Amino acid sequence: MNSTPMPATPRSRRHSLLAATGLVAALALTATACGGSTGESGAGDGADAAASQAAGAGADAGEGEIQIPAEIADKLKEHGIDVDKWKDGAWKDWDRDKWLSEAKDFVNPVIEGLWKPDRMQSAKEANKTVTTQDASADQGVSDPEPAPVAATAEKTPYHENAAPVGKVFFDTPDGPAVCSGTVVKDVNHPGKSNLVWTAGHCVHAGQKGGWYRNIVFVPAYNDLGKSEAELGNAPTTEIAPYGNWWADWVSTSNEWIQGGSDTGGAGAAYDYSVLHVKPEAGSKSLEETTGALDVDFSAPSATEVATMGAWGYPAAPPFNGLQMFKCADRPGRLSLSPALPTMYRIGCTMTGGSSGGGWFRVVSGETKLVSNTSIGPEDNTWLAGPQLGRGAEALYQNMSRTYGGR
Repeated sequence: MNSTPMPATPRSRRHSLLAATGLVAALALTATACGGSTGESGAGDGADAAASQAAGAGADAGEGEIQIPAEIADKLKEHGIDVDKWKDGAWKDWDRDKWLSEAKDFVNPVIEGLWKPDRMQSAKEANKTVTTQDASADQGVSDPEPAPVAATAEKTPYHENAAPVGKVFFDTPDGPAVCSGTVVKDVNHPGKSNLVWTAGHCVHAGQKGGWYRNIVFVPAYNDLGKSEAELGNAPTTEIAPYGNWWADWVSTSNEWIQGGSDTGGAGAAYDYSVLHVKPEAGSKSLEETTGALDVDFSAPSATEVATMGAWGYPAAPPFNGLQMFKCADRPGRLSLSPALPTMYRIGCTMTGGSSGGGWFRVVSGETKLVSNTSIGPEDNTWLAGPQLGRGAEALYQNMSRTYGGR
């Protein structure tokens, strides 16, 4: 699975745009064009990595001071985390040796004012790259490599055309990083979802590391698609029209935790994640604020689907992560190993930063999330994403039942 094919990173490309217009129209219908409010809430305690979960609670107390409930503080101490040191800035300390062994526990207290516009712009793309050999290892079920499909810019304002799509920011040992994500419906809390779908490698480092920190979701980021120069004077309501939503619980697959890596195809077939985010100041849920999409867990064969569309914020050149793009193509099959589920692959020129972005298909006139961007080659000609079958549904259902109502 870790052979050496031509490097690929989270993006996708293929031949024609096919029914892209229909996908865009359907997606826009799911978005609620409401004004967003700014405010941050969330915090977190951790759960065992083997359960592929991470949780917590807490609240900010102004001026960056963090207040963590006593019961959460006690749990943190059980895992060797000194709450007082954490509040004094220990969240910034990434002792690599300790991080590799201790970051199995997810802790995500809100740090007010951390994700300022300039810090968001400094975040680097979280790549999941495979080489040509990895991607072209013919297992008997891989279709020919798709022709590139040029990524096209989403129409602005994003809150009217693709409000559920946004950026996922987080801190790694190497600094601020960024992926893409999508607001999805919560089957056990209809109309009140606070769930965000993204890639596993956007929340956890896989077999050589642990959970990332300071994970926040910003829907419809840079609402008007402004340039870097224009953003310098843009009001917060344009940069983050619905505010910043901090993750207070994160879940990814055991397969990603135990076998994922930042290069090659390792873990890619299970590279998905669900975030539970805390509602902003006020009573509205994320779904009530931005709209949300259903998740299709039927894992249809690529041969059964005429068109899939991928949305995201590509950040590696020639893109800069400030605008939302999309690709649509007829999917093909990509097999990295006969022992692993076949992945979807489409042509797309989106680059790193689009990782975690949702893949959609239209079912009976309704747009549904069917995958997410996981890997792509170094030459940025295609993207591949995992099939979302029973394992992904079980992870989602557990998040929904256990944490969805919080």
